[in-house]
Amino acid sequence: MKVSELGEFGLIDLLDKIAQRSRDEQNPAWQQLLIGIGDDAAAWHSGSATQLVTVDSFIQDIHFSLAVSPWEEVGWKALAINLSDIAAMGGIPRYAVVSLALPETTEVEDITTLYRGMIELAEQTGVAIVGGDTCSAAQVMINITVLGSTQDGKDNILTRSGARAGDKIAVTGYLGAASAGWEILRRPDIKVKNIAALKKAFLHPLPRIAEGQLILKQGVRAAIDISDGLCSDLGHICRASRLGAIIEVDQIPVHPDVKANFSNKALELALSGGEDYELLFTGRAEVVNRIREISSCPITIIGEMTANKIGQVTLIDNRGNQLELKRGGWEHFKKTQN
Repeated sequence: MKVSELGEFGLIDLLDKIAQRSRDEQNPAWQQLLIGIGDDAAAWHSGSATQLVTVDSFIQDIHFSLAVSPWEEVGWKALAINLSDIAAMGGIPRYAVVSLALPETTEVEDITTLYRGMIELAEQTGVAIVGGDTCSAAQVMINITVLGSTQDGKDNILTRSGARAGDKIAVTGYLGAASAGWEILRRPDIKVKNIAALKKAFLHPLPRIAEGQLILKQGVRAAIDISDGLCSDLGHICRASRLGAIIEVDQIPVHPDVKANFSNKALELALSGGEDYELLFTGRAEVVNRIREISSCPITIIGEMTANKIGQVTLIDNRGNQLELKRGGWEHFKKTQN
């Protein structure tokens, strides 16, 4: 079997099973582990806090194209996607180490500009870049590991498996702008209004670190960041929590600029476009409503977790009619992305 047949998430499950074979309950590292493979970050006990670690690869012509993404924006986004994983656990990012693989013909000035983008975001979020590695390669590959922690209690973290039947499903901010920005960048002939804002949404995402800490403090226990697409990422929560989900598509907070410029496919971009890096979370109605009242960021309730149709996300309109999603979210190793 090839990885294209197994798929990204099947491969992750396989790697988890392989890692679990080495589990040794006498080993302090395993004893202290809270979350291993399969969530936005790994987590373990450390004194009075929970430590978090995440790693992401950012590879030329897979995750970014230098034909449309300036070096500084590549640096910003490479770090941002890692900080978003820490945010999705309700954590505070602390340290980052950066591994760079570069063609020998890469200009030194370009790497300086790349780091300028990383450092700008690091300074805004209180993260220290403290090490890494460099090597040569046929194309640019950026691998960043971020370490973080939580403030309150050993077990107080957000996970994909923390949802409960009857929980309301909510999302921060607005959706669809990043994928609309990508459409513009790859098709410069498109004529749209507020083009700069949509491009920025794709190139310059801002991880919801403060919002992750807020929803955790208010009692939320399940969350994920929207990287692969709303429906795809909600599916991860469904499978981890062994629940289903119903989404009311008329409640989806589609970005106003996306509605104005992509009317025919605005909902599709919001549901499956991905890379918005907003937080998707679930909680009791009273908890979510309290968060909506105190958050400076817009919070929208878009559906409910259900005890039936485990692992499935069902879309309905305002009349209760079920809708089909034409395009799924991103998954590596697929021969084609539908």
